[in-house]
Amino acid sequence: MNFDAYARTAVDLVNADMGDLAGLRALFGDEQAWMRDEVADKDVAVFRRAQRRLREVFENGTSGHDGDAVKELNALLEMFPVQPRISGHDAADWHMHVTSRGSSVSAEYLAGAVWGLSVWLCEYGSARFGICADERCGNVYLDTSSNNCRRFCSERCATRSHVAAHRARKRAEMAQPQAQPREMAGVAESAGAR
Repeated sequence: MNFDAYARTAVDLVNADMGDLAGLRALFGDEQAWMRDEVADKDVAVFRRAQRRLREVFENGTSGHDGDAVKELNALLEMFPVQPRISGHDAADWHMHVTSRGSSVSAEYLAGAVWGLSVWLCEYGSARFGICADERCGNVYLDTSSNNCRRFCSERCATRSHVAAHRARKRAEMAQPQAQPREMAGVAESAGAR
């Protein structure tokens, strides 16, 4: 099982627009087309609640409250238990599912997301959970950098934030009163007299 991929599904869920069923369906990629086809209106509320609780895990992790992050993940593991089973049609197609046959889309997706994020926390620690430093964003991410220095969820947010900071510095420079040419000449003369 690829636990990193499952952990990324937790990130995708937290960052998803969950306004309605169409927003929920947009969460599922091509490899999860069956989920997209089977998800129903009743699942939207379940996914929204899980989304809020997983965001709390990221908030607790990034603020150094590991115990609270673990407590929340343990509660979510109880709500969405992992019940692994082998699925497929023949030897070339065997793969793992994280829930029992006939489970709902929400049970299948959320069990994998919570399990993956839990394994991630155990392996890398909650210091690798991140919330984008761009104040206009708020997306969460998993820090896979070699030195745990990532601050933004994407290059786009990093660039946007750096450009905004550069422009703010330029505006501040322009707002400062500039020394007049005479004052500059006086400074140069007094420096030369020494």
